This record gives sequence, C-alpha cells and structure tokens, in this order.
Amino acid sequence: MPLPQTDLDALIALRHDLHAHPELGFEETRTAEIVAQKLAEAGITVHRGLGETGVVGTLTLGNGPGRIALRADMDALAMPELTGLPYASQNPGRMHACGHDGHTVMLLGAAQELAREGGFNGTVHFIFQPAEEGRGGAARMVADGFFQRFPVDRVYGLHNMPGLDPDEIAVVEGPQLASSDRWEVSFTGEGTHGAKPHLGRDPMPAAGAFLTAIHTIVARVVDPLQPAVVSACALEGGDFSALNVIPDTVRIGGTARAYSPEVRDQLELELKRIAEGVAATHGVTAAFEYRRGVPPVINDKDATARALAAAQIALPKVRTAFPPSTAGDDFAVFSQEVPGCYVWLGNGPARDGALHHNTRYDFNDAAIAPGVAFWTQLVRSELTG
Repeated sequence: MPLPQTDLDALIALRHDLHAHPELGFEETRTAEIVAQKLAEAGITVHRGLGETGVVGTLTLGNGPGRIALRADMDALAMPELTGLPYASQNPGRMHACGHDGHTVMLLGAAQELAREGGFNGTVHFIFQPAEEGRGGAARMVADGFFQRFPVDRVYGLHNMPGLDPDEIAVVEGPQLASSDRWEVSFTGEGTHGAKPHLGRDPMPAAGAFLTAIHTIVARVVDPLQPAVVSACALEGGDFSALNVIPDTVRIGGTARAYSPEVRDQLELELKRIAEGVAATHGVTAAFEYRRGVPPVINDKDATARALAAAQIALPKVRTAFPPSTAGDDFAVFSQEVPGCYVWLGNGPARDGALHHNTRYDFNDAAIAPGVAFWTQLVRSELTG
C-alpha cells in the first residue's frame, strides 16, 4: 500500500526540521524527544536512556514468537553546512551530512505505519541510536543492556547511498563496511639547533621513513585478494615560527580498515613493527598506540535472504551485487551479537558532486517513501506468526 500523501508530507516536513537542528553524538536531546513523542503518539511503547540519548520503541502484535530489531542513527557531524537550503542547519558547525535525518524519519514512518495498519504477528524493536559518527553509540546501548532488555533474533540496518535511484535498494551478503581503527605513533629524539643536527637525534627523518614504509603493508604484506586500507591523516611536529629548531617529537596518526579479523590483526602488527624498526634505525624511540573502533559489517546469509525477499516485494529495483564500502558503521556492534543485514537505499545522483560528509550534501526526500515501504514489508515478511 503506497504511503498516503499527507503522511509523506508530514515526514518530509519532519526531516527538514531535523536537518535544520542537527545534534552531535550523545547530544541528540531534541531529536530523541521528538522521536519518543512520535512513537508514543502512535501507541508504541517507548524506552529512553540507553546509550544516554538513545530511544527504543517496541511494538508487539499477536502472539508470534519472532523478535527483530530495525536500527536508524540520529546524530549529525561537526562540520559547517554550505547547501544554501531553506532548511539548512541553524546550529553553527553542525550538519546532517550523512543522511541520518532521513534514516530517523524513514524508521519513524515505518513505525507509525505498522502501529496503524499492523499486518504482522510478533515483536519489532525500533532502535534510534545516538552517536554513530565515531563516538560509540551502539556499543553504549549494548553496554546498557540492549540485548538483555530487548532479545531479538535478527537485526537490520539501512543507509542511504548516492548513485542509486531513490526507489533502488542493494541487498548483498557478506562484507558491507570495513572495520574502523585509529593508530598513533610518536617518534622522540633529542631536539637541537637546525644548523647543528649532529648534536641531537632528529625525529623528522624517522617520521618520513615511517610514512613511506607503511604503504608497503597493503601492497606487499596483506594478501592481494583481501581489501585493506592504511592511511596517515595527521602530522604534528616542530613550529613554523621557529624553523631553525629540530623538535624533540614528531607525532603521526591515521586510520586502518579491513573486512576480516585476520587482516585487521595484521594491520596492527605491521604498523607497530614498522614504527619500532624505523625508530631503531634512526636512533630515536617510538611510542605506538592502536585503538580499535568498530568491527566490520558482515551481512549474515540467512538475514540477507530475508531482507532480499522483502525488498523484492517492496521496491521495483533491487540489486544483489554492490561493492562494499571502506567506511565504517557501528551497526556492526549489533550484528556481531545476532545475525544482521545492512542494506543500501538509493539517494539519487550526487548533487554538485556532494557525497556523504560533504558540506553540500543533503538527504533526498524522494527516498522516504521507498524506505518506509522496505521497513514495513520487512517486518511483515519476517513476523508472520
């Protein structure tokens, strides 16, 4: 059944409102209040406080034993918005540049539709998660007892994808997103006068050698058939107001991405080995730290088949092959506990070349109705009694 135009208009207006009032992770108080209010108005049981600002709505119909969870993220990014839209961000330095405003509205729309029209037999939990953008919102919800309070058989996630049509969805088994880890190394020597380098131990050459050497990890150490990324993204050392001073320390930081636990371990080991080897070669010391973030998102075979069956009913265009992304998503924290599937819903062409995390990015309202259709069909297909 198509989404009534009045309902769609209301969801679009709500999406624009959320877009104009973006909130960072664990600060989504306004967004969470709106979500909780809309769920309660629909007659859905509301649970607050998991992961600080997280919201879970629970809807049970009939006596079916099936239990599933659908997840949407609510947080924005710490960046300026340059779209010039009439509903552009009113919070300086905050922007919904990844479409989480759309994700929130699509899941709300599905919750409202299911509460009003039913059509399933079992229990569905609607997860409105805070702090997906690197602040660990999923882990916080799990630590706060999500799976103990809301036992589920499977969990599903959805993300918008520029380049696919708004009525097009990709449902693919296997790796979808990479693990997302951070690393840092500090090379420390002995600072001295820039004209007298022999009187100290210069950490700069060590940093340069390290930056060159880390690119051999993916090229020469990791199996060529296994995707991986190692990138240096921050460099700190010395002072441009004192260009005759060799510093004591140079600090480098970056990210590492992989789709398998084995390659993830390999990246950490090799970065540490190179850091320590380069330090020894240059007569300086290396302090290395590797901080694991989210694990990779790997779609479960059975959960993917279930999501695919629902997608083929709900939408006219369904892809069963689509390349994984080297970005990360802490949906993986949920799907490593129970079988899960993460799907890509089209967001249309990238306007002015604006993809995710771009200052000119905007979620496409044309994707709202297809998103609601997929979520509602998934629940009805899964929870048949």
